Amino acid sequence: MEEHIEVEGKVIAVLAGTMFRVELDNKHIVLATISGKMRKRFVRLTPGDRVKMEMSPYDLNKARVIWRIG
Repeated sequence: MEEHIEVEGKVIAVLAGTMFRVELDNKHIVLATISGKMRKRFVRLTPGDRVKMEMSPYDLNKARVIWRIG
């Protein structure tokens, strides 16, 4: 099974289709989508929210938001 990299970042823009621009702590910007569990629970993300994401080690420009920190 593939290992995911867990990182934290800050939402800087909300895009169409539940996509987000997220800035990581090292100033790298990634394109993130919301996970299915968060979508099912209608968790809303706004610019400025801190989020926890998981990234594939093969593509470091995309991520999946798995937790909203606040």
